[in-house]
Amino acid sequence: MKFTDTALRALKPTGKVQKLSDGGGLYLHVTPTGSRLWRMAYRFAGKQKLLSFGAYPAISLRDARKLREEAKEQLAKGIDPGAEKRQAKEAVLAQKREERDTFEFVAREWFAKYEPTLSAKHAQKLRRYLENTLFPVLGGKPVTQLEPSDFLQVVQPSERLGHHETAHKLMRLCGQVTRYARITGRVKYDVAAGLTEALAPVQTTHFAAVTVPDGIGLLLRDIDAYVGYTSVVYCLKILPYVFTRPSELRLARWSEFDLKNAIWSIPASRMKMRREHVVPLAKQVLTLLKELHVYTGNGELLFPSTRALTTPISDAAPLAALRRMGYGKDTMTLHGFRAMASTRLNELGFRADVIEAQLAHKEPDTVRLAYNRAEYMEERRTLMQSWADYLDGLRDKTA
Repeated sequence: MKFTDTALRALKPTGKVQKLSDGGGLYLHVTPTGSRLWRMAYRFAGKQKLLSFGAYPAISLRDARKLREEAKEQLAKGIDPGAEKRQAKEAVLAQKREERDTFEFVAREWFAKYEPTLSAKHAQKLRRYLENTLFPVLGGKPVTQLEPSDFLQVVQPSERLGHHETAHKLMRLCGQVTRYARITGRVKYDVAAGLTEALAPVQTTHFAAVTVPDGIGLLLRDIDAYVGYTSVVYCLKILPYVFTRPSELRLARWSEFDLKNAIWSIPASRMKMRREHVVPLAKQVLTLLKELHVYTGNGELLFPSTRALTTPISDAAPLAALRRMGYGKDTMTLHGFRAMASTRLNELGFRADVIEAQLAHKEPDTVRLAYNRAEYMEERRTLMQSWADYLDGLRDKTA
């Protein structure tokens, strides 16, 4: 039967599903609770199919009949109206996703997942690059519309100012965001890939270090003769033996040390590579730690500052001591103790893989990392004791 608006308004639920036909495949599906839904039954490619138009009265009788006629016209042209509707809906959703997925939106999503793996200082630096440099230029652009020229445009001003390292850092950051966009299905290709090749190369500068044996011996004797604040003195005495990054030692806590087993476990939160690092302790280091414990063992920190027992010495304090000993910035730095150890240990014939593992440099893959942790430990113990004995020999050589 043909519907009228009066008849439709008068429909009452019966507690059962009702299917009331208007002809041409159009019918009203009435639920047991009284909801009224327009539907159209049709056949396409030999299969029975169903098309939904919406609920009455939001879709009026007149609108429902118009939609039915449009569907019949599509069928006459060999078009499946249901598939056409889905495609149109998907296109609308895709458009909304594209408008939402701007560079800033994707970058913030990436950063939220990546930030927990970073130190607070590094995270703050990346956030500053994003918010102060990249977002003002790229932030509002959909990632699907970005071109290589967009990234070069935002990075090249730093390069023109001679800030080549900053330019490379910004481009690598752009690449991390675009790779995340590709991995999460926003784009098919990483348009920032390889763009660092369009930038002037960075001239690598190494930390100044004393690496000549006679110079190392003199430096060690100078450190022994230095008179200053206890925390600074012992930090400088221990650092050559353990050759960790300066901050890893400077911020050390007594709870990290197992003196009985001669091991220092540095937590991942303080490591550059964000993984725990173990330092075997030579006999000489154990002796220094026992001496230091007399002065600072009642607190948490090995090297508390003069201001408070809960505040570590600053990185400037041991560096200033080196300067007062006469070692300028072009001669020796705190990081230079790592270069000193790496250079001499390689020349002394220790295996490069073991040296790299002890330096906590980035491993090429997690399988090798796991192997190094387990298999190299005894070699690392031997290396650390041999290194300590070697340093003592240099110190005493011309004493």
